[in-house]
Amino acid sequence: MPSNLIRRADYDPQTRKLSIWLVTTQNRYDYENVPPETYEAFRRVFSKGRFFHRHIRDRFRYHVTPLG
Repeated sequence: MPSNLIRRADYDPQTRKLSIWLVTTQNRYDYENVPPETYEAFRRVFSKGRFFHRHIRDRFRYHVTPLG
């Protein structure tokens, strides 16, 4: 998953939680209630950062976990 913005992304279909690690921070962002269709679309797109900004970032409640 090469991206200038997103270092890693994991999705748990049971909890519908999408976890995103950004290249620019030492945090993990856990987005709640992300539909499986949204995650599948995210996986398929070429520009992960653009999709993240347009369809995920300001659309779902999230929690930040500092990792560093």
